[in-house]
Amino acid sequence: MREVHVDTIKSGVAQMCIESCVVIAPGIRRAFEAARERESGVGRLVMENLLENADVAIRERMPICQDTGFVVVFVEIGQDCRVVGGALGDAINAGVAQGYEQGYLRKSVVGCPIERVNTGTNTPAVIHYEIIPGDGLTVHVKAKGFGSENMSQLKMLKPSDGLQGIEDLVMKTVIDGDANPCPPIIVGVGIGGTMEKCAIIAKKALMREVGSINPDPALAKLEADWLNKINATGIGPNGMGGKTTAMAVHIDKFPTHIAGLPVAVNIGCHVTRHGVMNF
Repeated sequence: MREVHVDTIKSGVAQMCIESCVVIAPGIRRAFEAARERESGVGRLVMENLLENADVAIRERMPICQDTGFVVVFVEIGQDCRVVGGALGDAINAGVAQGYEQGYLRKSVVGCPIERVNTGTNTPAVIHYEIIPGDGLTVHVKAKGFGSENMSQLKMLKPSDGLQGIEDLVMKTVIDGDANPCPPIIVGVGIGGTMEKCAIIAKKALMREVGSINPDPALAKLEADWLNKINATGIGPNGMGGKTTAMAVHIDKFPTHIAGLPVAVNIGCHVTRHGVMNF
């Protein structure tokens, strides 16, 4: 039985919150650079500005975007790993609060969605737990801005809607979103499971590295096909027109009921921030 102290988790989560809001992922930077070369006119200017903004954020240690997001955490904990010194959830929330305070990150969470009073700590985070074999502990931290979250959709399709129905929902979500989610976007698609499961796997799909290939050949082909169709809409960087509306489409699937076809489309903005740490 391996033990991990909550203080280690707290400091690691705080670090991930800060770094993910300041430094864009390598795959996203490469996608920015590739998009800059494809674009011309206003589209190219936007991509140049996004790259400059990313450089300034690193140099000045400032958030790359003013919306530093609602923190969503995916925890993979081994059945032979024991967290000591306190509760795991409390440690994660304490780390979020510390990171947002130390990193001068905007605190965007309200305690009640009706009364709308800010909690002042950017907590609580949304935490998803998965028990895995072994004694490992991996924590993924996603800072999810709501410009993109608000443009996401979930629909309980009928099995007869089939693949075309899924594609139609993906395209409608992107087209309805237009410039609002700050393109070029990443499109996470969750297919199957139940209402909540498809939403969770769609969000988790956004954490795949941009440029990575889906290990499922059928899904890899769909990702490439849908990316081409999305980019053919011409929405372009910042919605100003161009060839790069999305940098990637990431699809995941899960078994579902014979009577259902749940589909979630979770949109990630151009920075789609996340970090991961093994404890």
